Amino acid sequence: MNPGKFITLDGVDGAGKSTHLDFVAAWLREQGKEVVVTREPGGTPLGESLRELLLHRDMDPDTELLLMFAARQEHLARLIWPALARGAWVVSDRFTDASYAYQCGGRGISVERIAALETWVQRDFQPDLTLLFDVPSDVAEARRSAARAADRFEREADSFFNRVRTAYLARAQADPKRIQVLDARQTIEMLQADIGKLLQGLQ
Repeated sequence: MNPGKFITLDGVDGAGKSTHLDFVAAWLREQGKEVVVTREPGGTPLGESLRELLLHRDMDPDTELLLMFAARQEHLARLIWPALARGAWVVSDRFTDASYAYQCGGRGISVERIAALETWVQRDFQPDLTLLFDVPSDVAEARRSAARAADRFEREADSFFNRVRTAYLARAQADPKRIQVLDARQTIEMLQADIGKLLQGLQ
């Protein structure tokens, strides 16, 4: 049995990544793949409980980071690694790039501390492909304002999201093979055409 692949979708709140999650899963299923769709924080019963805390309870930035990685450890052990081992393809709404963007870029936690947790929890494990949906900060802010009631992260100031976006783009520049930047200002049809080409290259 061939091992599965791990695909993540990431980007600043308001970039529109969640819109394309179902498209990625449907595209892969059309190729005959077993697909597991999940999200971070979350993906497991414990992870979903931690998600509620992370999105709606005020906390120290270090507590936030540690809870993110606690949820990620459970996610990997209980869902992601077992699914990949049986040959499924896993598609996740966010993964560790979000920790570097939000907790390092946004909150100012040092990259070395996040990298230490990443090494402990993930060993050398990384996604096979990360789709990074990028939009200018004003576009993302307008989309956030038009969305559902904001969670704790979505209520952050524009300066916070500017730092998050900068951190995401720096990650992409450092790992351009894995992280593919998509201009999320394009129409849905144009974006999905680009996504399809990237998925085809992963076969």
